[in-house]
Amino acid sequence: MIRISLALALSVSLVGLAHAASAWTGGDDLPTNPLACDATPASATSKPYDGGAVTGAPDRKGKPIKVVDVPKLIGIGYFNATSKGIADAAKELGNVDAKTDGPTKANIDEQITFIDNYITSGVDGILYAANDPVAIAPVLKKALSKGINVVGYDANSTPDSRQWFVNQAEFNGIAKAMVDNMVKESGEDAGVAIVTSTFTTPNQARWIAEMGAYAAKCHPKLKLLETVEAQEDNALSFSQATTLINKYGSDLKGIFGMTSVATPASAEAVTQAGQCGKVAVIGLATPNAMKPYVAKDCVKSVVLWNPVDLGYAAMQVLRATADGSLKPGDTKVKAGKLGELNVINGSEVLLGSPFVFTKENIDKFDF
Repeated sequence: MIRISLALALSVSLVGLAHAASAWTGGDDLPTNPLACDATPASATSKPYDGGAVTGAPDRKGKPIKVVDVPKLIGIGYFNATSKGIADAAKELGNVDAKTDGPTKANIDEQITFIDNYITSGVDGILYAANDPVAIAPVLKKALSKGINVVGYDANSTPDSRQWFVNQAEFNGIAKAMVDNMVKESGEDAGVAIVTSTFTTPNQARWIAEMGAYAAKCHPKLKLLETVEAQEDNALSFSQATTLINKYGSDLKGIFGMTSVATPASAEAVTQAGQCGKVAVIGLATPNAMKPYVAKDCVKSVVLWNPVDLGYAAMQVLRATADGSLKPGDTKVKAGKLGELNVINGSEVLLGSPFVFTKENIDKFDF
Protein backbone atom coordinates (compact mmCIF):
# COMPACT_ATOMS: atom_id res chain seq x y z
CA MET A 1 0.00 0.00 0.00
CA ILE A 2 1.29 3.44 -0.94
CA ARG A 3 -0.68 5.51 1.60
CA ILE A 4 -3.92 5.87 3.47
CA SER A 5 -5.42 9.36 3.39
CA LEU A 6 -7.54 9.86 6.51
CA ALA A 7 -8.61 13.31 5.45
CA LEU A 8 -10.06 12.05 2.20
CA ALA A 9 -11.44 8.89 3.73
CA LEU A 10 -13.33 10.91 6.31
CA SER A 11 -14.99 12.96 3.61
CA VAL A 12 -16.29 10.25 1.33
CA SER A 13 -18.74 7.40 1.68
CA LEU A 14 -18.00 3.80 0.88
CA VAL A 15 -18.57 3.55 -2.87
CA GLY A 16 -21.85 1.87 -3.64
CA LEU A 17 -23.08 1.42 -0.06
CA ALA A 18 -25.65 3.95 1.07
CA HIS A 19 -25.10 5.14 4.64
CA ALA A 20 -27.48 6.40 7.27
CA ALA A 21 -25.11 7.72 9.90
CA SER A 22 -21.45 8.41 9.31
CA ALA A 23 -19.51 9.26 6.18
CA TRP A 24 -16.54 7.42 7.64
CA THR A 25 -16.25 3.97 6.12
CA GLY A 26 -12.98 2.55 7.40
CA GLY A 27 -11.78 2.14 3.81
CA ASP A 28 -8.86 3.81 2.10
CA ASP A 29 -8.85 6.00 -1.01
CA LEU A 30 -6.74 3.74 -3.22
CA PRO A 31 -8.04 2.37 -6.55
CA THR A 32 -10.25 -0.70 -6.29
CA ASN A 33 -10.60 -3.72 -8.54
CA PRO A 34 -13.89 -5.52 -7.83
CA LEU A 35 -14.17 -9.08 -9.08
CA ALA A 36 -16.93 -10.32 -11.38
CA CYS A 37 -20.32 -10.87 -9.75
CA ASP A 38 -20.23 -14.51 -10.79
CA ALA A 39 -17.30 -16.87 -10.25
CA THR A 40 -15.33 -15.72 -13.29
CA PRO A 41 -11.69 -15.49 -12.16
CA ALA A 42 -9.70 -12.32 -12.69
CA SER A 43 -6.74 -12.42 -15.04
CA ALA A 44 -3.37 -11.80 -13.46
CA THR A 45 -1.45 -8.75 -14.59
CA SER A 46 2.32 -8.81 -14.55
CA LYS A 47 3.90 -5.80 -12.83
CA PRO A 48 7.55 -4.85 -12.36
CA TYR A 49 9.15 -5.39 -8.97
CA ASP A 50 8.31 -2.50 -6.65
CA GLY A 51 9.82 -3.72 -3.39
CA GLY A 52 12.78 -2.27 -1.56
CA ALA A 53 16.45 -3.15 -1.83
CA VAL A 54 18.71 -4.37 0.94
CA THR A 55 22.08 -2.62 1.25
CA GLY A 56 25.33 -4.41 2.00
CA ALA A 57 23.80 -7.73 3.01
CA PRO A 58 26.38 -10.49 3.56
CA ASP A 59 26.26 -13.77 1.69
CA ARG A 60 23.65 -15.73 3.62
CA LYS A 61 23.03 -18.53 1.14
CA GLY A 62 22.54 -21.76 3.10
CA LYS A 63 24.01 -20.22 6.25
CA PRO A 64 22.31 -20.05 9.64
CA ILE A 65 20.29 -16.88 10.07
CA LYS A 66 18.61 -15.20 13.03
CA VAL A 67 15.09 -13.93 12.37
CA VAL A 68 12.64 -11.95 14.50
CA ASP A 69 8.92 -11.82 13.83
CA VAL A 70 7.19 -8.63 15.04
CA PRO A 71 3.43 -8.88 14.39
CA LYS A 72 0.85 -6.19 15.16
CA LEU A 73 0.55 -7.63 18.65
CA ILE A 74 1.18 -10.85 20.49
CA GLY A 75 -1.10 -12.92 22.70
CA ILE A 76 -4.12 -13.37 20.42
CA GLY A 77 -5.08 -16.55 18.60
CA TYR A 78 -4.47 -15.27 15.10
CA PHE A 79 -0.87 -14.22 15.64
CA ASN A 80 -0.24 -17.25 17.84
CA ALA A 81 -1.13 -19.23 14.71
CA THR A 82 1.15 -17.24 12.39
CA SER A 83 3.94 -17.58 14.95
CA LYS A 84 3.45 -21.34 14.98
CA GLY A 85 3.76 -21.42 11.19
CA ILE A 86 6.97 -19.41 11.35
CA ALA A 87 8.41 -21.75 13.99
CA ASP A 88 7.35 -24.80 11.97
CA ALA A 89 9.10 -23.50 8.86
CA ALA A 90 12.23 -22.57 10.80
CA LYS A 91 12.42 -26.06 12.27
CA GLU A 92 11.87 -27.65 8.87
CA LEU A 93 14.51 -25.47 7.22
CA GLY A 94 16.98 -26.29 9.97
CA ASN A 95 19.18 -23.25 9.48
CA VAL A 96 16.91 -20.57 10.93
CA ASP A 97 16.70 -19.33 14.51
CA ALA A 98 13.30 -17.60 14.65
CA LYS A 99 11.44 -15.93 17.50
CA THR A 100 8.25 -13.86 17.78
CA ASP A 101 8.22 -10.71 19.90
CA GLY A 102 6.13 -7.57 19.90
CA PRO A 103 3.63 -5.32 21.68
CA THR A 104 0.67 -6.69 23.62
CA LYS A 105 -1.68 -4.20 21.98
CA ALA A 106 -2.00 -2.97 18.40
CA ASN A 107 0.14 0.13 18.82
CA ILE A 108 2.33 1.27 15.94
CA ASP A 109 4.73 3.26 18.13
CA GLU A 110 5.43 0.20 20.28
CA GLN A 111 5.82 -1.97 17.18
CA ILE A 112 8.37 0.46 15.74
CA THR A 113 10.31 0.41 19.02
CA PHE A 114 10.47 -3.39 19.01
CA ILE A 115 11.77 -3.46 15.42
CA ASP A 116 14.31 -0.72 16.09
CA ASN A 117 15.63 -2.57 19.14
CA TYR A 118 16.16 -5.73 17.09
CA ILE A 119 17.97 -3.76 14.38
CA THR A 120 20.32 -2.53 17.10
CA SER A 121 20.79 -5.92 18.77
CA GLY A 122 21.42 -7.58 15.43
CA VAL A 123 19.31 -9.92 13.31
CA ASP A 124 19.59 -11.23 9.76
CA GLY A 125 15.90 -10.99 8.92
CA ILE A 126 12.73 -9.26 10.08
CA LEU A 127 9.17 -10.48 9.55
CA TYR A 128 6.36 -8.07 10.39
CA ALA A 129 2.62 -7.41 10.09
CA ALA A 130 2.19 -3.65 10.02
CA ASN A 131 -0.11 -1.69 12.32
CA ASP A 132 0.30 1.34 10.03
CA PRO A 133 1.72 1.08 6.49
CA VAL A 134 3.31 4.52 6.41
CA ALA A 135 4.45 4.98 9.99
CA ILE A 136 6.33 1.67 10.01
CA ALA A 137 8.18 2.40 6.75
CA PRO A 138 11.15 4.41 8.12
CA VAL A 139 12.23 1.74 10.61
CA LEU A 140 11.89 -1.00 7.96
CA LYS A 141 13.99 1.08 5.55
CA LYS A 142 16.54 1.44 8.33
CA ALA A 143 16.68 -2.35 8.57
CA LEU A 144 17.21 -2.66 4.81
CA SER A 145 20.00 -0.07 4.99
CA LYS A 146 21.72 -2.21 7.65
CA GLY A 147 21.75 -5.29 5.42
CA ILE A 148 18.74 -6.96 7.08
CA ASN A 149 16.28 -8.85 4.88
CA VAL A 150 12.70 -7.63 5.42
CA VAL A 151 9.51 -9.53 4.54
CA GLY A 152 5.97 -8.56 5.53
CA TYR A 153 2.87 -10.70 5.91
CA ASP A 154 -0.79 -10.18 6.84
CA ALA A 155 -0.64 -6.34 6.75
CA ASN A 156 1.61 -4.54 4.29
CA SER A 157 3.81 -1.46 4.51
CA THR A 158 4.79 0.84 1.68
CA PRO A 159 6.39 -1.52 -0.87
CA ASP A 160 9.76 0.24 -0.92
CA SER A 161 10.25 -0.38 2.81
CA ARG A 162 10.36 -4.18 2.51
CA GLN A 163 11.53 -6.69 -0.09
CA TRP A 164 8.45 -8.92 -0.25
CA PHE A 165 4.97 -9.11 1.21
CA VAL A 166 3.16 -12.43 1.68
CA ASN A 167 -0.50 -11.73 0.99
CA GLN A 168 -2.91 -14.18 2.63
CA ALA A 169 -5.47 -13.62 -0.13
CA GLU A 170 -6.06 -10.82 -2.59
CA PHE A 171 -8.09 -7.99 -1.15
CA ASN A 172 -10.81 -8.15 -3.80
CA GLY A 173 -11.19 -11.89 -3.20
CA ILE A 174 -11.75 -11.36 0.52
CA ALA A 175 -14.21 -8.57 -0.29
CA LYS A 176 -16.26 -10.76 -2.63
CA ALA A 177 -16.42 -13.61 -0.11
CA MET A 178 -17.47 -11.27 2.71
CA VAL A 179 -20.17 -9.42 0.78
CA ASP A 180 -21.58 -12.45 -1.04
CA ASN A 181 -21.97 -14.37 2.21
CA MET A 182 -23.56 -11.38 3.95
CA VAL A 183 -26.12 -10.92 1.16
CA LYS A 184 -26.84 -14.65 1.18
CA GLU A 185 -27.74 -14.47 4.87
CA SER A 186 -29.22 -11.00 5.31
CA GLY A 187 -30.68 -10.13 1.90
CA GLU A 188 -29.85 -7.75 -0.94
CA ASP A 189 -31.23 -4.59 0.71
CA ALA A 190 -30.00 -5.19 4.25
CA GLY A 191 -28.61 -2.54 6.56
CA VAL A 192 -25.14 -3.57 7.72
CA ALA A 193 -22.38 -2.22 9.94
CA ILE A 194 -18.65 -2.81 10.19
CA VAL A 195 -16.51 -3.39 13.28
CA THR A 196 -12.87 -2.85 12.30
CA SER A 197 -9.62 -2.47 14.22
CA THR A 198 -8.11 0.98 13.62
CA PHE A 199 -8.77 3.40 10.83
CA THR A 200 -5.16 3.15 9.65
CA THR A 201 -4.69 -0.62 9.72
CA PRO A 202 -3.81 -1.31 6.09
CA ASN A 203 -5.39 -4.67 5.40
CA GLN A 204 -8.73 -3.81 6.99
CA ALA A 205 -8.88 -0.49 5.16
CA ARG A 206 -8.13 -2.22 1.86
CA TRP A 207 -10.74 -4.94 2.44
CA ILE A 208 -13.40 -2.37 3.31
CA ALA A 209 -12.64 -0.28 0.22
CA GLU A 210 -12.84 -3.37 -1.99
CA MET A 211 -16.06 -4.48 -0.25
CA GLY A 212 -17.63 -1.15 -1.13
CA ALA A 213 -16.57 -1.38 -4.76
CA TYR A 214 -17.79 -4.95 -5.10
CA ALA A 215 -21.11 -4.15 -3.40
CA ALA A 216 -21.64 -1.18 -5.71
CA LYS A 217 -21.12 -3.45 -8.70
CA CYS A 218 -22.97 -6.58 -7.59
CA HIS A 219 -25.20 -5.76 -4.61
CA PRO A 220 -26.06 -2.06 -4.96
CA LYS A 221 -29.00 -2.15 -2.50
CA LEU A 222 -26.81 -3.11 0.46
CA LYS A 223 -26.77 -0.21 2.94
CA LEU A 224 -23.85 0.68 5.20
CA LEU A 225 -25.18 2.10 8.46
CA GLU A 226 -21.90 2.75 10.26
CA THR A 227 -18.27 1.72 10.65
CA VAL A 228 -16.75 1.66 14.13
CA GLU A 229 -13.21 1.26 15.43
CA ALA A 230 -12.51 -1.30 18.14
CA GLN A 231 -8.71 -1.74 18.13
CA GLU A 232 -7.81 -5.43 18.53
CA ASP A 233 -9.61 -5.42 21.86
CA ASN A 234 -12.21 -8.04 22.77
CA ALA A 235 -14.13 -5.94 25.31
CA LEU A 236 -14.21 -2.87 23.08
CA SER A 237 -15.29 -4.96 20.07
CA PHE A 238 -18.14 -6.47 22.11
CA SER A 239 -19.16 -3.03 23.34
CA GLN A 240 -19.12 -1.52 19.85
CA ALA A 241 -21.18 -4.36 18.39
CA THR A 242 -23.68 -4.11 21.25
CA THR A 243 -23.98 -0.37 20.67
CA LEU A 244 -24.70 -0.96 16.97
CA ILE A 245 -27.39 -3.52 17.81
CA ASN A 246 -29.08 -1.14 20.25
CA LYS A 247 -28.68 1.92 18.06
CA TYR A 248 -30.11 0.55 14.82
CA GLY A 249 -32.57 -2.04 16.10
CA SER A 250 -34.43 -3.87 13.36
CA ASP A 251 -32.66 -1.82 10.66
CA LEU A 252 -29.45 -3.72 11.39
CA LYS A 253 -29.41 -7.03 9.56
CA GLY A 254 -25.71 -7.81 9.60
CA ILE A 255 -22.33 -7.02 11.14
CA PHE A 256 -19.02 -7.43 9.34
CA GLY A 257 -16.15 -8.27 11.69
CA MET A 258 -12.87 -7.20 10.11
CA THR A 259 -10.51 -8.82 12.61
CA SER A 260 -10.08 -12.13 14.38
CA VAL A 261 -11.05 -10.32 17.59
CA ALA A 262 -13.99 -8.26 16.30
CA THR A 263 -15.80 -11.21 14.70
CA PRO A 264 -16.20 -13.50 17.74
CA ALA A 265 -16.89 -10.46 19.94
CA SER A 266 -19.64 -9.35 17.53
CA ALA A 267 -21.06 -12.89 17.53
CA GLU A 268 -21.11 -12.84 21.33
CA ALA A 269 -22.89 -9.46 21.29
CA VAL A 270 -25.52 -10.82 18.91
CA THR A 271 -25.93 -13.92 21.09
CA GLN A 272 -26.35 -11.96 24.31
CA ALA A 273 -28.80 -9.58 22.62
CA GLY A 274 -30.93 -12.53 21.54
CA GLN A 275 -30.49 -11.58 17.89
CA CYS A 276 -29.19 -14.87 16.47
CA GLY A 277 -30.98 -15.43 13.18
CA LYS A 278 -31.91 -11.75 13.00
CA VAL A 279 -28.46 -10.14 12.77
CA ALA A 280 -25.96 -12.03 10.63
CA VAL A 281 -22.28 -11.94 11.56
CA ILE A 282 -19.83 -12.36 8.70
CA GLY A 283 -16.18 -11.85 9.38
CA LEU A 284 -12.57 -12.83 9.50
CA ALA A 285 -11.69 -15.07 12.43
CA THR A 286 -9.96 -18.26 13.43
CA PRO A 287 -12.19 -21.33 13.40
CA ASN A 288 -11.57 -22.23 17.05
CA ALA A 289 -12.87 -18.82 18.17
CA MET A 290 -16.02 -19.22 16.09
CA LYS A 291 -16.92 -22.87 16.68
CA PRO A 292 -19.32 -22.16 19.59
CA TYR A 293 -21.30 -19.65 17.51
CA VAL A 294 -21.30 -21.80 14.39
CA ALA A 295 -22.48 -24.81 16.41
CA LYS A 296 -25.45 -22.78 17.70
CA ASP A 297 -26.26 -21.50 14.16
CA CYS A 298 -25.67 -17.92 15.31
CA VAL A 299 -22.89 -17.64 12.71
CA LYS A 300 -23.09 -19.46 9.40
CA SER A 301 -19.98 -18.24 7.52
CA VAL A 302 -16.46 -17.44 8.69
CA VAL A 303 -14.07 -16.10 6.05
CA LEU A 304 -10.33 -16.58 6.48
CA TRP A 305 -7.28 -18.46 5.33
CA ASN A 306 -4.94 -20.68 7.33
CA PRO A 307 -2.79 -18.30 9.43
CA VAL A 308 -0.40 -21.14 10.28
CA ASP A 309 0.26 -21.51 6.56
CA LEU A 310 0.63 -17.72 6.27
CA GLY A 311 3.39 -17.64 8.87
CA TYR A 312 4.98 -20.72 7.31
CA ALA A 313 4.97 -19.08 3.88
CA ALA A 314 6.44 -15.83 5.24
CA MET A 315 9.36 -17.69 6.81
CA GLN A 316 9.97 -19.65 3.61
CA VAL A 317 9.96 -16.42 1.59
CA LEU A 318 12.42 -14.76 3.95
CA ARG A 319 14.77 -17.75 3.73
CA ALA A 320 14.52 -17.67 -0.08
CA THR A 321 15.23 -13.94 -0.01
CA ALA A 322 18.27 -14.39 2.23
CA ASP A 323 19.53 -17.20 -0.01
CA GLY A 324 19.03 -15.16 -3.18
CA SER A 325 16.76 -17.81 -4.68
CA LEU A 326 13.86 -15.31 -4.77
CA LYS A 327 14.81 -12.31 -6.87
CA PRO A 328 13.02 -9.30 -8.38
CA GLY A 329 11.30 -10.41 -11.56
CA ASP A 330 10.58 -13.96 -10.39
CA THR A 331 7.00 -15.16 -10.88
CA LYS A 332 7.04 -18.06 -8.41
CA VAL A 333 8.77 -19.07 -5.21
CA LYS A 334 9.18 -22.50 -3.61
CA ALA A 335 7.59 -22.59 -0.17
CA GLY A 336 8.29 -25.98 1.34
CA LYS A 337 5.19 -28.12 1.91
CA LEU A 338 3.01 -25.42 0.32
CA GLY A 339 4.66 -26.01 -3.04
CA GLU A 340 5.18 -23.11 -5.42
CA LEU A 341 3.46 -19.81 -4.63
CA ASN A 342 2.75 -17.14 -7.23
CA VAL A 343 4.36 -13.70 -7.18
CA ILE A 344 1.77 -10.99 -7.92
CA ASN A 345 1.59 -7.17 -8.05
CA GLY A 346 5.34 -6.81 -8.44
CA SER A 347 6.54 -7.83 -4.98
CA GLU A 348 3.76 -9.82 -3.32
CA VAL A 349 3.63 -13.57 -2.79
CA LEU A 350 0.07 -14.92 -2.78
CA LEU A 351 -0.83 -17.64 -0.27
CA GLY A 352 -4.09 -18.47 -2.06
CA SER A 353 -7.84 -17.88 -2.19
CA PRO A 354 -9.94 -17.11 0.90
CA PHE A 355 -11.67 -20.02 2.59
CA VAL A 356 -15.18 -20.04 4.07
CA PHE A 357 -15.62 -22.08 7.26
CA THR A 358 -19.14 -23.40 7.81
CA LYS A 359 -20.89 -25.83 10.16
CA GLU A 360 -20.08 -28.60 7.69
CA ASN A 361 -16.29 -28.13 7.71
CA ILE A 362 -15.18 -26.00 10.70
CA ASP A 363 -14.54 -28.94 13.04
CA LYS A 364 -11.88 -30.24 10.66
CA PHE A 365 -9.61 -27.30 11.62
CA ASP A 366 -7.81 -26.63 14.89
CA PHE A 367 -6.27 -23.17 15.15
